[in-house]
Amino acid sequence: MAIHIVPHDPQWKMRVDAFNTRMREGGSQYGFYVDALPVWLPKRTTDQPVWREYWLAVEDGEHVRAGYALKPQAWWIHGQTKMVADWQGPFSEGAYDNRYGALGLRLFRDMLKKQPLLFSWGHGGDDAPVLQLLNKLKWTMIPTPFLLRVVRPFHFARKNKYLREQPRTRLALDLAAFSGAASIGGRALHAGLRLRSLKRFGAKAEVVSSFGPWADALWERAKHDYDAIAVRDARVMNTLLPEGETQPEWSEQIRLRVRDAAGEDLGWAVVCVRDMKGHHRYGDCRVGTVVDYLAPVANAGEVIHAAFDYLRDRGAELVIANQADPRWVRAFEDNGFVKLEGKRLFCAAPPLAEALENTRERFFVSNMDGHGPMGL
Repeated sequence: MAIHIVPHDPQWKMRVDAFNTRMREGGSQYGFYVDALPVWLPKRTTDQPVWREYWLAVEDGEHVRAGYALKPQAWWIHGQTKMVADWQGPFSEGAYDNRYGALGLRLFRDMLKKQPLLFSWGHGGDDAPVLQLLNKLKWTMIPTPFLLRVVRPFHFARKNKYLREQPRTRLALDLAAFSGAASIGGRALHAGLRLRSLKRFGAKAEVVSSFGPWADALWERAKHDYDAIAVRDARVMNTLLPEGETQPEWSEQIRLRVRDAAGEDLGWAVVCVRDMKGHHRYGDCRVGTVVDYLAPVANAGEVIHAAFDYLRDRGAELVIANQADPRWVRAFEDNGFVKLEGKRLFCAAPPLAEALENTRERFFVSNMDGHGPMGL
């Protein structure tokens, strides 16, 4: 069996479709992108600061057996710009056919040849085989927290799915909701977290259609506060979120310019809100997400405050976020968010782990640095 790894191309469209059919028939929940041109971040210019690309493993020039995606992006690490890449996949027929069991390892090695500073951020219980493979390859695993603030405790108690799986828990949540205990307890919890910080915030958010020179000025002010962060100037952000463009796997991404009472720019945030339907965690809740953001660290709490206020006013029943930087995590807590430790793993290939040495306390990563806010 001669297997070659080649760029996705329109000529492979029907064969990727056949690959996806075999994957489904083999019991896998995964497949690969049929269209060769990524819907999000297609590479259109040679000097593009961030893009996505698709690669296929093709057997005997005929059958697609696997695929993976890369998202190279410029990062600021220890004061230098380096190209770092997020990966998605690999999705392989090795999931159900032992003849291709070693193909995943080969694809990881191929990804590393193309982009040595490789990472992935996420991973849950279904990813255990991938994590075992990454451990064998000596990747570094960095646990990162999940942050949430319940806005409407009654609705959260009644609608969320994760906490309502067991009949006893479901009954207890219903009793708490209808007795008022959920509302009283939920508000007390978040109010207590706010009071503990002794901080007050007053920044306001303005919806903007794109990132302008003001975003470049913020990047120049903020970047030296971080030892490792993906570049977030206006060009990068407008590439990630082109004006007027939507993504089929995301809700509308809303750009917020955050300023103080005097009109001075403090930072920015990207947020979204979605009415979930039967979600495996959120059930039927209306979920707001603080997807991405940037500010000098001193202004982190103000940016989170403004983003939360906007989502609350849009009817979010629950607001969530993901972050690795401990300083931003504390700023979320200052805004009444609950921190759940170790809910996501940042998995770094050995060359990237070496580049990130001594960055842990000033290491920033958010949803937009990975596959984007898929499903949110």
